[in-house]
Amino acid sequence: MKLSLFAAALSFVASASAEVYFKEQFDDAWKDRWTVASDWKSKSELGEWEHTAGEWHADADDKGIKTSQDARFYGLSAPMGKTFNSSDKKDLVIQYSVKHEQKIDCGGAYIKLLPGGDKFESTKFGGDTPYGVMFGPDICGSSNKRTHVIFHYDKKDDNLLIKKNVNCEDNQLSHLYTLVLRPDNTFEVFVDNKSVRSGKLDEEFDFLPAKEIKDPDQSKPDDWVDEREIVDPEDVKPEGYDDIPAEIPDPDAEKPDDWDDEDDGEWEPPMVDNPDFKGPWSPKMIPNPEYKGAWVHPMIPNPEYEYDEEMYAVCKEGCTHVGFELWQVKSGTIFDDIIVTDSLEEAQKFAEETFFKKKDGEKDMFDAVVKKNKEEAEAAMADADVDEEDFDDMDMMGDEF
Repeated sequence: MKLSLFAAALSFVASASAEVYFKEQFDDAWKDRWTVASDWKSKSELGEWEHTAGEWHADADDKGIKTSQDARFYGLSAPMGKTFNSSDKKDLVIQYSVKHEQKIDCGGAYIKLLPGGDKFESTKFGGDTPYGVMFGPDICGSSNKRTHVIFHYDKKDDNLLIKKNVNCEDNQLSHLYTLVLRPDNTFEVFVDNKSVRSGKLDEEFDFLPAKEIKDPDQSKPDDWVDEREIVDPEDVKPEGYDDIPAEIPDPDAEKPDDWDDEDDGEWEPPMVDNPDFKGPWSPKMIPNPEYKGAWVHPMIPNPEYEYDEEMYAVCKEGCTHVGFELWQVKSGTIFDDIIVTDSLEEAQKFAEETFFKKKDGEKDMFDAVVKKNKEEAEAAMADADVDEEDFDDMDMMGDEF
């Protein structure tokens, strides 16, 4: 009991000292805080956001925002309450929920953390807008399903993708995505509060050049033998080998009794494969007594390699906005319960108050909807079968008359 109380006390202290830079639960005033990227694409290309709890939910009044039009771009951003600056050397935690009610086939559902401050142009926010972090699920087809983890790296002026695949959920229920970026140059990804990928930035991303390179002053010696086998010098092609035909007349064939040489021409037996024909001759191969193995290029330390203690610093000039910049073929994704903080414990606490509080109720309603839809489909099929039987009976009656 003492240990549990101590752990609870630690959790309280961590929560009390946590900094929350942004929190969004999409109440009725959400449009006052978010700006549509109306200057990014034409009006006909931009999809409308719908404020809804969705078709299945635990609470109809607890709403998120939903993509509502197929084959549209979606651009939306909001300023954070506080600026996150990597120079503070704090953990960066980004968390939000995603629900693909539409059985998504192709579309993004990732969130971006953006710099810009007062100069950030919300109405022009789009795919070319610089960002510090891009994180979240992206699905297109059955083989392309991943959770993007992309960090901007100032030294390369590039956005670096994680090298290993991070799986994502594609069913029709809500799922919680959490990213932690730490000032010790490590990261971790959680889905539904379960760790699915973690590691060091220099190992999982291309932040740094290789530690070793091939020695430019070394090359394979001219006399290096890397052929495992050679032709057997004692193997000689048998005399007459090339005279053996690939096919021979079938020895079992007999001229048909009704064959007429005058009318049908001279009879010739059909040809069959020659069992003595072995194909083109090739000499035997034997182990090469001078074989030295595969030549391995010597490696040397890369003079351009230098460890960077600040790979984690994706917001060197401060990240001030969050945003969604998406393309969806089939709309119907709902976003909710966003938090940006410097404490994983704070994010988990927020998840308990939101995502996990609603999770079971949403699943129960989803199951009920699926069951109802199935029963209605079966009833419709039964009615169709009855109608077809009635039609067949009428045909039979017509035949009688």
